[in-house]
Amino acid sequence: MTDLIFYTNPQSRGRIVRWMLEEIGVPYETSVLEYATTMKAPEYLAINPMGKVPTIVHGQQVVTECAAICAYLADAFADANLAPPMSHRGAYYRWLFFAAGPVEQAGTLHNFGIETSEEQSRSAGYGTYHQMVDVLEKAASTQAYIAGDSFTAADVYVGSQVGWGMQFGFLPRRTAFVDYFARVSDRPAYARATALDDALIKPRSD
Repeated sequence: MTDLIFYTNPQSRGRIVRWMLEEIGVPYETSVLEYATTMKAPEYLAINPMGKVPTIVHGQQVVTECAAICAYLADAFADANLAPPMSHRGAYYRWLFFAAGPVEQAGTLHNFGIETSEEQSRSAGYGTYHQMVDVLEKAASTQAYIAGDSFTAADVYVGSQVGWGMQFGFLPRRTAFVDYFARVSDRPAYARATALDDALIKPRSD
């Protein structure tokens, strides 16, 4: 038993947090939930009223939302060196939450076939889908990692968004995205996390 519990499903955004957990390298307990049953059960809704995964429980702390979990784990397990010092956290916070806000929102709506007009873009926090993509492309190609010269928790989250975005079609396969994802995913922790989640996926009966 550990004081860190990870609630997830291998076919969910929980893969982002699994990668982060493997990066920090501490023991944790995994609780796999199913979408239509245990994820909506009263016991889990008491922990996460949204009935979604991932969630972590660390001692008395409950943290939901992938970007928040990544930021929390980087601070709670500072020995892993996955967050810059406070004097250099501007870009780290900026891109971590840019991916959680504009990238997530614009990418989801684009995938649903919904595009904002020029007038609507003034109210939308992400502007337009194409503006978001161009800004993210520049950020991914300016330096080795999203927040500077070192890999951080922001790369776990942004890198996951970029990798999934290209895989599922809500981000174009631009050279900057392909190269950035190759850099951040070429890590032992990513390979371990992927193997652990892949092993949990049940084969289809048909």
